[in-house]
Amino acid sequence: MSQSVTVTGMILSASPIGENDKRIVILTKEKGKISAFAKGARRQNSHLLGATNPFSFGEFVLYEGRSSYNLLQANISNYFMELATDLEGAYYGFYFMEFADYYTKEHNDERQMLRLLYQTLRALSSNKIPRELVRYIFELKTLVVNGEYPDVFHCTGCGAQEQGVLFSSRNRGIVCEKCRRTVSDGILINSSTLYTMQYVVTSTIEKLYTFVVSDEVLKQLGKIMKQYTGMYVDKRFKSLEILEMCLLS
Repeated sequence: MSQSVTVTGMILSASPIGENDKRIVILTKEKGKISAFAKGARRQNSHLLGATNPFSFGEFVLYEGRSSYNLLQANISNYFMELATDLEGAYYGFYFMEFADYYTKEHNDERQMLRLLYQTLRALSSNKIPRELVRYIFELKTLVVNGEYPDVFHCTGCGAQEQGVLFSSRNRGIVCEKCRRTVSDGILINSSTLYTMQYVVTSTIEKLYTFVVSDEVLKQLGKIMKQYTGMYVDKRFKSLEILEMCLLS
């Protein structure tokens, strides 16, 4: 017999169903990524109206039917309302939601991704570090959580430790001076950029967004992450396209 379950999580996306309902995707601590129907959530007097918007983090009470979950009630502890009044910040947030949705799976252990997403939205809302840096940290740490990150500790050609002068996406990591002629897509990487990437790879999620970098490091980091995700992330993100158009305007 089906019964209600309570999960802690964040709403990644919400889409309208019929006249008054919503279909939501929640990244949860207990059950990974799940989909649920929120009946009547689009009605102006619904107790689920605000609780079923993207970015909402809290506890969700669900009824588990034979083929789907139905949302019964929600207790939201953080709506991340700062992003609702900040167009650029909202676009960054939607991109992070879409990126997390791409990398997470149903009924998989996604506790680290949930923690990462929560801390990332906190950093995005606080405006204490540049949003571009928040983006590159989030992208790299997501790759780390999912075991797809580049080697930033050894030359991918000969194995020499921390001898990187170039970053090669095709080689999936750094390349030393001796091996640089073997790569055609190398991006120059200075010691500060290399250290930044090493820190992101090894740091706890709670300590990720505690530093700033120089403009040169930010530029190198952006070039590296755009090249790497462009090669290995097999999806075009609509939210990223909108974000980049917004930044250019």
